[in-house]
Amino acid sequence: MPRIEFTRHLAQHVCCPPAVVDAGTLGAALDRVFAENPPLLGYVLDDQGNLRKHVAVFVDGQLIRQRDRLQEVPLGPDSEVFVMQALSGGYKARISKVVFRSAKLVKSNYFAPRN
Repeated sequence: MPRIEFTRHLAQHVCCPPAVVDAGTLGAALDRVFAENPPLLGYVLDDQGNLRKHVAVFVDGQLIRQRDRLQEVPLGPDSEVFVMQALSGGYKARISKVVFRSAKLVKSNYFAPRN
């Protein structure tokens, strides 16, 4: 089943432990996490149900750019989802590279410890 992890930065505002969910899409996976942890929803999605501008989500190392179609992003049984604060400013290519490196640093201080 897919695993979802959140950065420690989000954990400063709301409890968001890693979660393993039974879901076939990113939208369904997030819905299951939000059902268990309703306060987290407002930090990740806007009032339209779209991914907030300053949140970045990676699925299996790929940055998700379709902020309004999360139900269309497929997840495999072993998918890893990382939710983090997006970096802003500078060149887009450089930002994507830095954010991508951050997503790969699962054992670093960016992510809460695994349970």
